[in-house]
Amino acid sequence: MTDAPLTPRRALITGASLGIGEAFARRLAADGWDLVLVARDAGRLDALAAELTGRHGHRVETIAADLSTDDGCASVEGRLTADPPVELLVNNAGISLSTPFVRSAVADEARLVRLNVLAVLRLTHAALGPMIERGHGAVINVSSVAGFGVPMPGSTYSASKAWVTNFSESIGQSVAPLGVRVMALCPGYTRTGYHERAGIDMSRTPAWMWLQTDDVVDEGLRDLRKGKAVSVPSWKYKLAVAGLRHAPRRLLRGVSRDTRGRVGRAGD
Repeated sequence: MTDAPLTPRRALITGASLGIGEAFARRLAADGWDLVLVARDAGRLDALAAELTGRHGHRVETIAADLSTDDGCASVEGRLTADPPVELLVNNAGISLSTPFVRSAVADEARLVRLNVLAVLRLTHAALGPMIERGHGAVINVSSVAGFGVPMPGSTYSASKAWVTNFSESIGQSVAPLGVRVMALCPGYTRTGYHERAGIDMSRTPAWMWLQTDDVVDEGLRDLRKGKAVSVPSWKYKLAVAGLRHAPRRLLRGVSRDTRGRVGRAGD
């Protein structure tokens, strides 16, 4: 994964109890990594840790933390700066909202920003200091294809992911000469159960647009080894990103299919 890996290698994964985070945990455990798993649900974390330890025999720590809070971030920051050191950080925890901005509660929007943006900033900052001191390490910030445009008008999710991608590219350029990698992983629609938990109706999304978590993780890790700053899994989403980056904004507004953030007048 890195030019001078530690033995044993250790990865810290946020949002590790479900979806892409769980897929990272399973893949890295199978590849021989020790793990630190972070999520809010202590029961699911402990069950996953016991399963992975029993199957692969490597050490799996757990931290039950809500990263939308200062205390939650602080507990994980403390682990990132402690021994034994973390060689790979996967910032995967994030949320979206099922209501448009003008109808959502400010508290909900603030929680989205704290989790999708501030937690990524804080944990990346905590991880990079020790990695730079050692001269190796890597950070994967899970972003989204949505961050390249406005595919869901009225939603702040895409804005938060635009920040994650830009942040990762910028910080990655600054630390690469020091032997540390930072990469934004930008999947499209992925089968994680995420949309269902958020109450987002995705029934009109065509089946061919969905990715599988294992494929996202495989391509992300492959692109990290290649030194890419941004990883977009699947050729179909590479084409989508090209469209979002270069097509006229007026055209994109006309073809947007994701309606989770749209709003009509009261009573519509």
